[in-house]
Amino acid sequence: AENAKVHRSETDRLLRLPEVQHLTGLGRSAVYEQMRSGRFPQSVKVGLRSATWSERAVQAWIAQRLEPQP
Repeated sequence: AENAKVHRSETDRLLRLPEVQHLTGLGRSAVYEQMRSGRFPQSVKVGLRSATWSERAVQAWIAQRLEPQP
């Protein structure tokens, strides 16, 4: 079924903190500090002590920082 195919660009995945840190260059404290102040995407709880982030949201955050500032 053609409709059942999912293209990679349409999917999202959940990233754990070490991968978020690797992609952004931010340390653990900076990720949570910026998240608290609304400058970084909110985490998604997947367990009692497990937080993840949307890859799309993190990539959008990175792309926004790469845009030229006026």
